[in-house]
Amino acid sequence: MTKFRPCIDLHNGQVKQIVGGTLSDDGAGLKENFVADASAAEFAEQYRDDSLTGGHVIQLGPGNRDAALDSLAAWPSGLQLGGGVSIENAAEWISAGASQVIVTSWLFDQDGNFSIDRLKELSQEIGKERLVVDLSCRRTDKGWTVAMNRWQTLTNVEITKASLDRMAEYCSEYLIHAADVEGLCGGVDLELVSMLGDWAGIPMTYAGGVGSMQDVLAVDTHSSGKVDITVGSALDIFGGSGVNYQELVAWNQRES
Repeated sequence: MTKFRPCIDLHNGQVKQIVGGTLSDDGAGLKENFVADASAAEFAEQYRDDSLTGGHVIQLGPGNRDAALDSLAAWPSGLQLGGGVSIENAAEWISAGASQVIVTSWLFDQDGNFSIDRLKELSQEIGKERLVVDLSCRRTDKGWTVAMNRWQTLTNVEITKASLDRMAEYCSEYLIHAADVEGLCGGVDLELVSMLGDWAGIPMTYAGGVGSMQDVLAVDTHSSGKVDITVGSALDIFGGSGVNYQELVAWNQRES
């Protein structure tokens, strides 16, 4: 059954919820939905106390290392870590307490061309079970195209059953952000969710567009319970009003 997985999105060292499509290198046009007073470590402690497993900490750009380390220290082996992960630092993040590392941009060259050799190399370095591939994507005329560099650069990878099969040989999970609806609370991409549920080769977590508990139920239904979900800007602990955090905690307990 679909599970709720918590998140900690870090931007300039603070826990934030932002509209994903507004991220850029220079920060111009960035739209923030929420900036937390609580630290990343405090959120990690809350998730630990509520036994929410499989969540992730994502560094959105530079200036987040200390906050990320603090969150991992608050719950050793309880959270995945993504953002700026490469073969040079993946083992370091795992040693710092990450259950797994999440990688996207490092798997591509500067022009967005995917390297299966890099994926194999990283998988061999830290172990397949420690590796999550983030397939953040944007809708294009081809379907869903993976985007890198904070969702700014389209790559040469489309999300299809064939591409999912190929990469699943070298990782243990997928994290899939629907960047075009990320942070908008306007509903999830159910077509994408259905395709992922039909494939269901390895565990997957979907992120993007959740605005209400009905969206959580829809992901459960359209994926036949095979795709997990994370909730951002709609969640009350992130200043939202569409989804109650304690209701999601109860959802996980009820479905266990």
